[in-house]
Amino acid sequence: MTALPGAAPVPPPKTGGETRATLRGCALMCLSMACFAVEDALIKTLGGTIPPAQIVWLLGLGGTLVLALVLKATGKPLWVPELRSRRVVLRSAADAVGASLFVPAVVLIPLATASAVIQATPLVVAMSAALFLGATVGWRRWAAILVGFGGVLLILRPGADSFDPAVLLAVGGMVALAARDLATRGLPAELSGVLLSMLAFAAIVPAGLAVQLALGVPFVLPDAGEWAKLGGCLGFGLIGYLAIVGATRAGDLAVISSFRYSRMLFALILAAIFFGERPDLWTLVGIAVIVGAGLYTLIREARLARG
Repeated sequence: MTALPGAAPVPPPKTGGETRATLRGCALMCLSMACFAVEDALIKTLGGTIPPAQIVWLLGLGGTLVLALVLKATGKPLWVPELRSRRVVLRSAADAVGASLFVPAVVLIPLATASAVIQATPLVVAMSAALFLGATVGWRRWAAILVGFGGVLLILRPGADSFDPAVLLAVGGMVALAARDLATRGLPAELSGVLLSMLAFAAIVPAGLAVQLALGVPFVLPDAGEWAKLGGCLGFGLIGYLAIVGATRAGDLAVISSFRYSRMLFALILAAIFFGERPDLWTLVGIAVIVGAGLYTLIREARLARG
């Protein structure tokens, strides 16, 4: 991997086994991001006929059932006392808010725009860790964070004639998902990823139902094609989850994590092919700025971690 200008190059793993593990992790991360991009595209196609809030709680219900079956099949408990901890409750609440905001954003605004905004999540996590968790962030990473937020503003362009207030849903969803990632730090090792994910899926069920009831939107009975798309959303989402778990278990995590930004490429391709989206120059520049700032932050953190 070539480092960005001004950042130290990432040293390669020391053994052939580590190299293969890193390459496998990169491939799994790309698979995960592709699955999440497809899931977003399917959600967008459903948004014309099924209310976004209903999509949220239907996917939450489906994910909860599937992951509960996985836990039962592997002999793992569906409940452990650690789930009552404040961090777990905050994590689940943040997930519920994030899904309730981001799914409508995917439906209402261009897919490429929603995907671009969500790419800023690692920058918000880095900033929040410094402000609220006492993490050390030097001036270089602060500069990268601010530049990344500048990229978000290039995409949003508040005050311009082209500004769509619905894009604020994506921003709110991004902030909530960053809060989820922060709450995940320091969770007890006894809490498996499957168990936490099941709890997160369960949390978005009442959240989606509450939004649908509050807005007075009637329930829509999906037809066979829509049920198939919902199943596809759930399937791609779960495959993406399993792939990202596998990606982060071996190899050079800094290199592997940088491939999270491949989601943006997949989103741009799907948006162009299936929705005819053609992002303008400023949006493309904003995407490049966000991705560049995020990559620099990852590389800088990896360098400091190595001492």
